[in-house]
Amino acid sequence: MSFDIDPIYVVYLFVALAAGLFVEAVYLLFFTSGSYRKNINRRLQLLEGQTDREGMLVQLRRERGLTTTGDFRLPLIALNRLILQSGLTLGLPKLIIYIAVGALFSFSGMMFFSGDIVHAFGAALFCCTLLPLLILRVMRSRRQKAFGAQFPDALDIIVRSLRAGHPVPIAITMVARQTTDPIGSEFGIVADEITYGADLETAMRNLYFRIGSEDLPLFVTAVAIQTSTGGNLGEILDNLSGVIRQRFKMRRKIRALAAEGRASAMILSSLPVVMFIIVQVVAPEFYASVWQEDLTKMILGAAISWMGIGNFIMYRMVNLKI
Repeated sequence: MSFDIDPIYVVYLFVALAAGLFVEAVYLLFFTSGSYRKNINRRLQLLEGQTDREGMLVQLRRERGLTTTGDFRLPLIALNRLILQSGLTLGLPKLIIYIAVGALFSFSGMMFFSGDIVHAFGAALFCCTLLPLLILRVMRSRRQKAFGAQFPDALDIIVRSLRAGHPVPIAITMVARQTTDPIGSEFGIVADEITYGADLETAMRNLYFRIGSEDLPLFVTAVAIQTSTGGNLGEILDNLSGVIRQRFKMRRKIRALAAEGRASAMILSSLPVVMFIIVQVVAPEFYASVWQEDLTKMILGAAISWMGIGNFIMYRMVNLKI
């Protein structure tokens, strides 16, 4: 069985391969160093451009929504703590501007598509209140998980440094130099706070307030007790690192066992939405006669609420705390 291939397509194929290889060569030649810089934490990136460590500490605090002295800038403590623990580095003025622009676009878009000012105000209110809070909570959760995954390795660095004879502040500085974000910049802030007058216990408690991880109180308490009464901190932190790793193994095992429940929840939740989209594509006029009825909107709202309650129950069933 023979195949007749037009030679022009072979030429096109080789031209496309040559173009792809050329683009890859340009990327490796000019952008490799830039991609490696992404592995450096934020604090070390700032150190490349300035030698004033105190000014760098102030800049890191302002990016995280704190004052120059490390206090909250907003009177709403819970909101300020959420912004701080989410790791957002925009700063409060830019965050407010982005929220206002998003609310304006949502209001304009809803007015364009529906023409109802009540719906437009509702969309704008959602985009400037609930949506930012949900995004910040997701960012905080991801950051805390990333910090928890790096924390045992950071404890190992501290243990090796202490066994080599270094004091605790020097061990913390080594963690800041050898690890990526989020743990690199956070321990770097701790080192800078100690350098500029804060005691070790206060700097550690500030670290816990900035992260909110459930593994940090044990570390902060161990360092505080060792600072005041003495003791073998290296052995304590070595045991703590082992306990945290075992907890991670147990969490992954539970996540694997609960994978069926999560998959069922995703399938059952997406099935009505997928079927609605299919019906709208196949027969656009299927819901046309009842779409504008108030009863239809009430039924859809009740169905979405009931689905949300069911998803929340399934989430609580498969999300176990250890």
